[in-house]
Amino acid sequence: MCGICGIADSSSRPVERRDLERMNAALFHRGPDSEGVHLGPGVGLASRRLAIIDLVSGDQPISNEDGSLWIVLNGEIYNFPELRSDLERRGHTLRTHSDTECILHLYEESGDTCVDQLRGMFAFALWDGPRQRLLLGRDRLGKKPLYYAHQAGALYFSSELPSLLKALPQRPELDLPALDLYLALQYIPDPWTPFAGVLRLPPAHRLVWQRGELALTRYWDLNYEPKWTAPESALIEELRTLLRESVRCRLLSDVPLGN
Repeated sequence: MCGICGIADSSSRPVERRDLERMNAALFHRGPDSEGVHLGPGVGLASRRLAIIDLVSGDQPISNEDGSLWIVLNGEIYNFPELRSDLERRGHTLRTHSDTECILHLYEESGDTCVDQLRGMFAFALWDGPRQRLLLGRDRLGKKPLYYAHQAGALYFSSELPSLLKALPQRPELDLPALDLYLALQYIPDPWTPFAGVLRLPPAHRLVWQRGELALTRYWDLNYEPKWTAPESALIEELRTLLRESVRCRLLSDVPLGN
């Protein structure tokens, strides 16, 4: 399952390790195989890992070659073998065999639109050190959660609310309109949560945090326009092909999966 968390500070002051470790400890049940922490000027990233792909060298956080970019990922990128091959053909050198590292190199080429190229279930946080900039991304249908809050000039994020609350300088109050939504709908729709000022990154969105400013952008949406004009028999076969391919890419792992 894995879990990620972190803090980015607009003043570039050091992030307190103990705050990050408290957040990460609350995610132990999501990733019992390993844990990792990266601390740098104005940022702290942490991860709890359930190892599925690249058991040996895939521990997080992961950096690019010069350490200017760092990333933590919860989830899987199903098309990473194809992305990796394309990146290597274009001259990139990848140090691990993980799907996570591919996102760093896509960001080097495409910036924020790197998320558009990802096929999978994911929530990630990518820190751009030279620009003091944090990019959060969530998969198209929102299979992986990511919560965030902006307090005292810093952005806090985590895969789970209890983890996020461990580090917030101010305990948020209950959001009564959000609770009203829960009573009416039996769930709280994105981007709201039970707490005022604590939000959930919506599916198919990316969030950029830089120098205390937030920018939220949708990068994908459903398209209901007709796409196929072939005979029914051809459409049935196309559906079978797509289903087989979807199952195949989801069974890619270094541990027994789908047995």
